[in-house]
Amino acid sequence: MNSTPLDSPSTQEPGSDLFAEKSRIERLGRIRQFVFGSLDGLLVPLGVISGVAGGTGDSRAVIVAGLAEAFAGALSMGAGEFIAGRSEAQVHQTEVAKEILEMRRAPAFERRELALLFQQDGVSPDDATLLADTLAKHPHAYAKTMVEMELGIPLEPRTMKTAEALTIGTSYVIGSVFPLVAYFFLPVRSALPFSILLTFVALLIVGAIKSKLASLNLFRSTLEILGVGIASAGGGYLLGSVVPHLFGFSAG
Repeated sequence: MNSTPLDSPSTQEPGSDLFAEKSRIERLGRIRQFVFGSLDGLLVPLGVISGVAGGTGDSRAVIVAGLAEAFAGALSMGAGEFIAGRSEAQVHQTEVAKEILEMRRAPAFERRELALLFQQDGVSPDDATLLADTLAKHPHAYAKTMVEMELGIPLEPRTMKTAEALTIGTSYVIGSVFPLVAYFFLPVRSALPFSILLTFVALLIVGAIKSKLASLNLFRSTLEILGVGIASAGGGYLLGSVVPHLFGFSAG
C-alpha cells in the first residue's frame, strides 16, 4: 500500500483538494438537518398516530391525522429552516458590515485587536503584531480573518438555505412513513405495535447513520435515539388514551 509523507510535495495542486474538502464538510454539516428532520418525522407523527389510535380506535382517523401531520410538519419545518437560516445570515451580514466599517475608521485599533486575538491563541506578542500587520496589507484576507476570529461568523454568510430546508423537509416526510404505513393494512389494535416496531427500526437506522457520519459510538448513538423514541411514543399513547377518558370520550 503506497503512502505519501506529510512533508513530501504533492503532484496535485493543493487548491483543488482544499475546495473539495470544504464542499465535503459542508455536505456533512447537513447532518443536523437530516437528524432533526428524521427524528421529528418519526417521533412527532408516532406520538400523534399513537394518541389518535388510543383515543379513537379508528384506522381512517389515524391515517387522516398521520398524513395531515406528515405534510404539514414537513412544510412547516422546511419553511422554518429556510426562514430561520436566512434571518440568521442577514443578522450576520449586518454584523460583518459593522466590523468592516470599524476596520476602516480605526485601522490601528483593529490591528491591535487582531494581534490580541492571535495572542489568545498562543502566538507571541511580537509574532502576533507581525501577523496582524502582514494581513492588513491584504484587505480580503485581513477582513476574513478579523471577522472569523472576532465575531466567529463567515465573512460572506449564505442567505439562501434551500438545500438545508429541502434536507429537513424530505427527511421529515420519509420518517413519517414508518409509523403510519401499518395502519393502511391492519386494524388499529394490530397496527399499533407494528407502527412502534417500524419506528424503532427506523430510529436504529438514523442512529447508525449519525454514528457513521459523526464517528460516534454506534451503541451510544442508537441507544440515545431509542430512548427519545420510547419516551415520545409512550407519552403520545398515554395522552391519547387517558386524556379522552378524562373528558368523557372513549374509543368507538
